[in-house]
Amino acid sequence: MSVYRLQQGRVPLLISLPHVGTEIPPEIAQRLVPRALISEDSDWHLERLYRPLAEALGASLIVPRYSRYVIDLNRPPDDQPLYPGAAGGTGLVPTRFFTDDPLYIDGAEPDAAAVAVRREAYWQPYHQALVAELQRLRAQHGHALLFDGHSIRSELPWLFDGELPALNLGTADGASCAPVITQRLGEVLAGQQRFSQVVNGRFKGGYITRHYGRPHDGIHAVQLEMCQRCYMDEAQDPRTAYDEAGAAQVAPLIEQMLKELLACRP
Repeated sequence: MSVYRLQQGRVPLLISLPHVGTEIPPEIAQRLVPRALISEDSDWHLERLYRPLAEALGASLIVPRYSRYVIDLNRPPDDQPLYPGAAGGTGLVPTRFFTDDPLYIDGAEPDAAAVAVRREAYWQPYHQALVAELQRLRAQHGHALLFDGHSIRSELPWLFDGELPALNLGTADGASCAPVITQRLGEVLAGQQRFSQVVNGRFKGGYITRHYGRPHDGIHAVQLEMCQRCYMDEAQDPRTAYDEAGAAQVAPLIEQMLKELLACRP
């Protein structure tokens, strides 16, 4: 079976949700501590939130099958840090939870050869599909737009101090897209008061946003890191914590952002 699912759309927008996968192959699962098997650090229920928006707008949507504990699709293949010098953080093949607890049974951590196997089996196919879809959209429309969607718990002391703003827009400090895109999406966020927000704050965009956002080549990328309190009950088991009422509040704002992105003529 494929390691990802791609739904091709009719407009120049691709929505990527690289951390929604929850499956863990048995040969990897047997090396993990029991707590890891529910993949608690996945972007839980994010596909449930985004898929109706993608279908309504005619956008392409790509999602992985496997958990970020298998490999992190939003990290560079050479495993260079996204935020050099920052405290905490996880690499291409994470070995710790977001709470800084070990993911693996003592002595069962993957070596360099195992990481290389996972990179070829899981990371490479997703990125090959992502590149091909962006190229298809650019060829068809003259430009391509990439919206990289993420979610995270509101407080994770190992990764950042205090509580994150609810919505965190990242454009690599403006380098991953045309200036008008950063401006107009920032205006959408600033124009509402229900959700706290920031542009290019703690999260400026991961590998996908930074690597594929090439405005001079007609590909414009943004990342939205959303706190899970917007659409989940963070105190509950993440597998069953979807909050219908919260999702109904934040989905129209995300839809507005996506429509504004499509309306831009970079």
